[in-house]
Amino acid sequence: MDWTSIYLKTSNLNVFILGTGEVATRRANRFLDHGANVKLAGNNLSDDLKHKGAVLCSTNDVDKLVEWADLVVVASGDEVLSDYVCEISQDKLVNRADFPQKGDVIVPTSFNIGEIEISIFTSGKSPLMARQLRKKIQSIITEEDILEIELQDYARSILKETVSDQKQRRKYLYEILDDEKINEYIKNRQIDEAKEYINNWIRGL
Repeated sequence: MDWTSIYLKTSNLNVFILGTGEVATRRANRFLDHGANVKLAGNNLSDDLKHKGAVLCSTNDVDKLVEWADLVVVASGDEVLSDYVCEISQDKLVNRADFPQKGDVIVPTSFNIGEIEISIFTSGKSPLMARQLRKKIQSIITEEDILEIELQDYARSILKETVSDQKQRRKYLYEILDDEKINEYIKNRQIDEAKEYINNWIRGL
């Protein structure tokens, strides 16, 4: 497989989406929710997209829109126009909703649990199974897992101030992960108490 997962910082990224249908709208919402500047070329925009700041443009302006964009998303049923936009976007990142393998960027199925974002990519073989796998993953991640992440982040920030050796910091993080007292605090949702315990534990090293 010649694809690898990578996260792209989208704040202030200029995204041009060819199309205004269901798929184009989903793509637009996703990029807008993550801080991108989004322009769509097509017939009309939903009020929600307008409220979020999306801009509707004419398909006659695709050359200018491609020039403006950092990322081009092709999500139109017009095959001739889609092929043309892809042809003039060769120096841009391109996501093709119609033929994902022909683009440079694939937008996978993703979802959030707390501050965790999980993406699933089946190489385009089965979007249906991607959704099924999503349900399975959502069912096994607990609130305690989310709280553990918060505490690990808290511990890491303190350890970086007090322990210079990275391997030693990792060793301490494992000890915190397995600490029965901390796990008890998590079960009882006593996060402030857990943080105080971690702080005292690290300062006492």
